[in-house]
Amino acid sequence: MLENKKSAEILDTNAQWIPGGVVSLNRKSDPNLCFVKGQGSRVEDADGNSYIDYQAGFAASFLGHNDPDVNAAVLKTLQEQQVLMGAGPTLLEGEFAELFCQSVPNAESVQITTTGSEATYHAIRIARAVTKRDHIIVMQGGYNGWHNDVACNVISSLQDVGPYQSPGEYPFDSLSAGVPKNHSDLVHVINFNDLDSVRYIVEKYEVACILLEPILQNIGIVKPEPGYLEGLRQLADEQGFLLIFDEVKTGFRHALAGYQSLVNVVPDLSTFGKAVANGYPLGVIAGKKKYMDYFVHPEKSERVMIAGTFNAFPLTTAAAIATLRKLGDEKFAVYEHVEKLGALLEKGYQEIFPKLGTAFYVARQGSAFCTYFMDHAPKNFHDILTNHNFDLDVRYRKKLIEKGIFNFPAAIKQGSISFAHSEEDILKTLEATEQVIKTL
Repeated sequence: MLENKKSAEILDTNAQWIPGGVVSLNRKSDPNLCFVKGQGSRVEDADGNSYIDYQAGFAASFLGHNDPDVNAAVLKTLQEQQVLMGAGPTLLEGEFAELFCQSVPNAESVQITTTGSEATYHAIRIARAVTKRDHIIVMQGGYNGWHNDVACNVISSLQDVGPYQSPGEYPFDSLSAGVPKNHSDLVHVINFNDLDSVRYIVEKYEVACILLEPILQNIGIVKPEPGYLEGLRQLADEQGFLLIFDEVKTGFRHALAGYQSLVNVVPDLSTFGKAVANGYPLGVIAGKKKYMDYFVHPEKSERVMIAGTFNAFPLTTAAAIATLRKLGDEKFAVYEHVEKLGALLEKGYQEIFPKLGTAFYVARQGSAFCTYFMDHAPKNFHDILTNHNFDLDVRYRKKLIEKGIFNFPAAIKQGSISFAHSEEDILKTLEATEQVIKTL
């Protein structure tokens, strides 16, 4: 059994002052571990247990924990005594913006936030300002942040949303109390990979935008079917709504220019976060200049507000610059390395999981992976909900944690390989996986 007495004590102590004992409640898990140290591909909890880590800050630490080049850039910024003034431009934000637009050719202009949720919040505001429409479309199984428009329908039960028929939409399954009914009436939740439902919604409502992860990576790895993203681009052009890609998880993890560069579909706006600063808190709204310029529209009634004391905070911006430079440096060959490790892990899984004697499917995009206990690639959340063995998934993850392999112990959560992982890490993971499979 896993020894986690100190972690439990820390949670209990924190709960005296913090509701639930954790400042972001989606971090709570069973077992609930308090991690105190991380370096490269490894993390250590308060009880001294060491793990090969595939959680990576919900996929944020793409280069690995405490990457030396990123930390050096942050330390240099501290030593230079760069200051948070709250007045005027900064050199760092200009340097980052130029580097970002060079890295992501589809981005003509950017604004910087502190979190990915703020970025999606602003992107929706721009879309509503541009189109003079209020309704938006989001995906069942997608996660786009904590605010009222999008805090809904990530992992819903059939009891909460009922069966789904295309064309159509799901009921608004809020993740939070306190969302006004007239607000949720403007949000339409449909299944991923379902163009007919997009047509159905835009014929009924004045739609400002569709906001989606181009790969659903909060319910594992659910890829777009051939023609789906292209179909969204065509519908957006025909119907006059904006196409917004939420690349907070896919951006920079799959390609320096974002996942959009791999599928050759140009969204009107994109949002980024997580891997852009290797775990330091920074979000980005990027896109076509004609839309981004609504932040500085000459007419007050047309202007979209953006503000934030900590936007482009010096330390996080320095971390983001260092991260993008390292990702783009050919001598590190980051994407080649993680693709090689991802392929090795997938190959090993394909050899190991048949021994379990039940259906499985290994989904992978580069360094991101998920094993489903079903016999085919998932098409959307409804497909997973009705075919995946959730109980087996959780038992499998908990057993791996006991073997020193940490991926979040909740069903269909993405695993994330970092640049800091080695071939030895992957082989140890496969060895532990084979041992676990024999016990299930």
